[in-house]
Amino acid sequence: MNKKLGILSIILIIGVAIAAIFPYVTFNSANSRITLDVDFPLHYTVLTLHIAVATIALISGLFQFHARFRASYTVWHKALGRVYVISVMVSGILGLVLTFYAENFTKAMAFLALSLLWLFTTWKGFRYAVKGELQQHRVWMIRSYAVTLVAITSRVIVPVCILVYLAMHGFKLPSGGRAQMVTDILNINVWVGLLMNLVVVEWYLLRPRK
Repeated sequence: MNKKLGILSIILIIGVAIAAIFPYVTFNSANSRITLDVDFPLHYTVLTLHIAVATIALISGLFQFHARFRASYTVWHKALGRVYVISVMVSGILGLVLTFYAENFTKAMAFLALSLLWLFTTWKGFRYAVKGELQQHRVWMIRSYAVTLVAITSRVIVPVCILVYLAMHGFKLPSGGRAQMVTDILNINVWVGLLMNLVVVEWYLLRPRK
């Protein structure tokens, strides 16, 4: 059952990742799902690089938590670990740059918190690996990947957010219509995804061991 759940999770992660990066593979700024700042000519370039490198982190991180892979392919585990850390650092720093060009303050603070947590947890995990403290290395890398997965969680929970939003409004659209509802939800879905992932990962790490 756990194996099937793992396979389904991987399929879900890859599927959502493909859907997220698809508008950017054409390198056409007109397809951007993020409102671009006309006063920042490199906005689309930085955004595309951030998404591309984050995708590398997402995929390389998938292999790092499989016990058999770590045991049987130690060299690959270390190599992919380096790829993951470098990808997070590059994408996280680009995320900090994008914070200053977010559509509004709510989104800016979400991306700021996300980027800082991403960089911090990954750096901690890397430093523990360098010191040879593998247990702490694993703990912090689990936290790091939980932050990485916010890119997936924040999108997957949108339908749930829509249902909650409608329920809180008596199943009626706000005065601004569907566009207002979508705007409100996209202002908070990153926060909700981040909170969910952190709660789940801390529960996993702190749960009693047999």
